[in-house]
This record gives sequence, C-alpha cells and structure tokens, in this order.
Amino acid sequence: MAQLAKAVLARELGKPVVVEQIEVAAPKHGEVMVRIAACGVCHSDLSATNGTINYPLPLVLGHEGAGVIAAVGDGVDNYVVGDHVVSSFVSMCGHCHYCQTGRPQLCVQSLKSLFTLPDGTVRTRDSKGQDLNVFCGCGVMAEYATVHMDNVVKIDRSMPLDRAALIACGVMTGVGAAVNTAQVEAGSIALVIGCGGVGLNAIQGCAIAGAGMIVAVDTSDEKLEMAKRFGATHGYNITGQANVGKDLFKLCGGGADYAFDCVGNGRSSEMAWGVLRRGGTAVIVGIAGPKDQIVLSAQQAATTEKTLTGSMYGSARPQLDFPRLIGLYRSGRLKLDELITRTYSIDEAPRAFADLNEGKQGRGVVIFDAA
Repeated sequence: MAQLAKAVLARELGKPVVVEQIEVAAPKHGEVMVRIAACGVCHSDLSATNGTINYPLPLVLGHEGAGVIAAVGDGVDNYVVGDHVVSSFVSMCGHCHYCQTGRPQLCVQSLKSLFTLPDGTVRTRDSKGQDLNVFCGCGVMAEYATVHMDNVVKIDRSMPLDRAALIACGVMTGVGAAVNTAQVEAGSIALVIGCGGVGLNAIQGCAIAGAGMIVAVDTSDEKLEMAKRFGATHGYNITGQANVGKDLFKLCGGGADYAFDCVGNGRSSEMAWGVLRRGGTAVIVGIAGPKDQIVLSAQQAATTEKTLTGSMYGSARPQLDFPRLIGLYRSGRLKLDELITRTYSIDEAPRAFADLNEGKQGRGVVIFDAA
C-alpha cells in the first residue's frame, strides 16, 4: 500500500531544498518500506544540491537514516514488520567480485543505484505524478522510504534511532577510514584535515585504534576545540598561516604516520600527502568536485614509499560494522550523543542545510513526527 509522506527534495541546483508531500509506493520483490525516525543532514546531500555530486533532479535527499520496517515485499525473508534498521547508502549484492573478496563497499550493484533502486526505477513520485530520483538508492530524508533490502541493516531495537542514524554515513565513513582503510596502529601519529561530521569521526576512529598523537587541522577554533572532545591531542588552525606544511611536519615530530583528508579537494589531499613521514599513508575521505586534481611528485612517490589511497564509505561491511559500532557506543568508547549539535523537524530542513553550508559544528539531525 502506498504512503503519503513529507520529504526533503532538491529541485534546482544552487537553490534551497524544499519540503513537499510525495507518494511512496509499496515495496516490490526484494524491497522494504521503512518508516523513518531520524535522518542525519550530511555534506554529501548538500553536494547534490550544488552540483558537486552530479545527480539528476528532482531528487529526494537523505542517506543517513534509521527507522522501523513498515512493510516487506515478496522474496524478503530476513526482515519483518517492526524490525529496526539503519540505511546503507551503498547497495551490496553479496555476489560480485568485490563482495566475495571482502570489499563490499565497492559492490558493482551500487553503481546501478546512485539515484534509483537497483532495478533502475523509483518508488517515489510527487503530487503531479512525476517520478522522483532518490539519493544513493535511499531517499530517507522523508517520513517513509521504500528501498532495496540490501540497503538496510537490522539493529537491536533498544538502540536509540536518532543515534543509530549517524552510523549510516558520517560515523561509518570517518571511523572506518581510520580502523578499516588505514588500519591505524596503536601508538602512531595521525593527522586529520577537516573537523566536520566525518572528520570528528575519523579522529575518534584514530583514538579507538590507539593512536598516540592525533592532530586536528581546521580553519575554526570552535571546531578544533570540539575535535579535542573526540580524541584529538593537538589542534592547528591553518587560517593565515604561511608555512602550514612545515609547521605540521614539525608538530608531528618529522611527519605523520597517517593523514586523513576529510575536506575533499586537491589542495587538502596534497597537504595530507605532504605531512607524511616516509612510508606513511594518506587517506582521501572527503569527496572532491569532478574536475578537482591532485598533483604529486612522481619521484617522491617512488623514493618515499608513501601511500595515497581513497576510502569509500570507510571500507564498510555494514552487516558486520554497524553492530560493532553500536557495541562501541554502548561501551562508552564511541561518541554519538556528542555529535548531535541540533535537531530539526522536517519543515526546518531548509534551515538545517543552511546551517550545514555555513559550517556549523557537528551534526544536524532531522527528527520525524512518525517516530
């Protein structure tokens, strides 16, 4: 049975998001309908509104959500109505080369569901009957969302859904970059560029892994102070600094073992590479624009044995990693409560995106009345 639902849409590039009532169709084979309780306001959603991520409009936003299964389609035997779930914005089939070799974050099925469900269609339409694309096959910044069963992960019903929603993207991406992608070693020196939602989680991922020194880099003193609450041992504000690279290299005692670019542009990636000691690893976490480039010394790449790598979704294995992150939260080792700096109703979504665009601290979360 179809559901009417309020949803947050991007209709025009560079314009504020809009809140509309849409129709969400019942799930088909292999799909589930989720009554959304909470959705994080992620920079990737903002990137879809300004063209940094090139998705066709109109687009239902949201990929960092949590909620309760409201209906299941044919062929779904691992979820039932009432199950609590977290969305996964990378659809993972479990059968392709990448899934079978332990790298499901690179699943080829996800390439078929960038703005539709894996079958190339959508279950969302507006009041005029026009189909609406959905961000990363999710579109969970809405009261209801119908998604493929490979885009959700079941969680314990006692886990607060507004906290669980954060795991779906920002926490998994940041913590995973440190723990899964870089595999930060205990006692090492790590440096994190950009202290937004993902950067804060990269910092606490390094702390969980046991890094001995964690340097936070940003343009905001407020964000640097917040970074220290998430495990940073040092903060460095690059604003107005003339010798950033040299300063950071010296601060790290001759270079960092690991450096994370959580901003996502060529210059910040080059900075991450430049502050490494010989044999160090730089991880690109933030998503740059399609025309952005990275320029490195080919000679130094060979002679220093540095590694430059990307981190897609924190090298996530959601069915394994989400429960582990929840366990870390319950044990007090993973900070989720502290990440949420403001909550919004769905009608306040335009304000939430404006706050994000202005660089406000932490994470905003849209809380739904349906919760």
